[in-house]
Amino acid sequence: MSLQSAKWSMLTASTILLGMAIAPASAQSIDDVAARVKSNFTEQGVEIEWKGLSGDLSSMVMQGVSFKAAGTDGAFEIGDLTLENISEADGNINVGSISSDAYSRNDGPTSFEISPMVMKDVILFGEASSNPFGGMMYYRSIKLDDISMKNSGKTAFAAKDISATMSEFATDKPVTMEATVPNFTADLTLVDDPKYKDAIEALGYQTINGSIRMEGSWNAADGDMNIVKYDTKIDNAGTLGVSMRLGGYTTEFIKSMQELQKQMAEASEEADSSAQGMAMLGLMQQLSFNSTSIRFTDDSLTNKLLDYFGKQQGVSGKDVANQAKAIVPFGLAQLQNPELTAQASAAVNQFLDNPGSLEISAAPTSPVPFALIMADAMANPTNLTKTLAVSVKANQN
Repeated sequence: MSLQSAKWSMLTASTILLGMAIAPASAQSIDDVAARVKSNFTEQGVEIEWKGLSGDLSSMVMQGVSFKAAGTDGAFEIGDLTLENISEADGNINVGSISSDAYSRNDGPTSFEISPMVMKDVILFGEASSNPFGGMMYYRSIKLDDISMKNSGKTAFAAKDISATMSEFATDKPVTMEATVPNFTADLTLVDDPKYKDAIEALGYQTINGSIRMEGSWNAADGDMNIVKYDTKIDNAGTLGVSMRLGGYTTEFIKSMQELQKQMAEASEEADSSAQGMAMLGLMQQLSFNSTSIRFTDDSLTNKLLDYFGKQQGVSGKDVANQAKAIVPFGLAQLQNPELTAQASAAVNQFLDNPGSLEISAAPTSPVPFALIMADAMANPTNLTKTLAVSVKANQN
């Protein structure tokens, strides 16, 4: 098993644990609750099984739980899930905590481990409340102490103190969300490709450390999804920050997307996928674009890259920067937006002279329906930068 595929398997397992949703149910027995678990996972395109049930509604255990994506082979066995302090109110089920066993897997020289996941103050919405979270599960907090992957006994990737929180749920106001990975590390000396290995050594990034932080909100009533911050920081390199705001991400949209995903998972490989593709495009037209931003804040990476490419060409890093300054206007000319070309060229020049930050943003004066964006992309792609009011800035706070 390759290092890349092992890492993907690990992240898939942890994502399913972190994002796990349980269907609304009437808390009559542990069998009823477990049946709703299975029903909801099926709607999400995930098949879940278990070997046994024990306990009662004060504390129940789903024993020997395993899951897999619908239509695939090779289930993940995650051990037991424990649900504690289960009660019912207003047609919803409240769970004090949901926790998993520690998870580990070995495949040849590659192994990975995930510590127990714990969610607190979970609400499993019932049918009477029309599933205000679109079938997703609400919780006040979730925590994962650590996750790691090793290759031949060496730690290739590790992260600690992973957590997420949501504000108290109310139907008349947005739910705010925060998630953080305050510390992760990766050993890039384990990269096998000679081309990348040489670059890693030349740049001095044999081991990288960093963090991730996300902040956002979602209003179930009107579908306003606002990712205020999604920052990935690499120490002594830089921070890549992304923000985005969309409209129309309603519970109805989520349910329609889940149903389409279910149909796609159940379809055979020989089936014509054109109808599903058209259905996906139709769904996307329900969304509207408010704004987005991609920002890189330098912490020494830029000059290291300039010097690296300069050394390969037998010139200085400053010479490489000057080459880039000359190329940018010609590359942007095909956008047929002279104002943006001039603005972006000036921003790139300023950034390369004094690396601080470089930001590309799109912020139209009013929301733009995705239908209009797709129409522009097909009929007049050069007009998109104007439709979305794209701009480029450098070294601004």
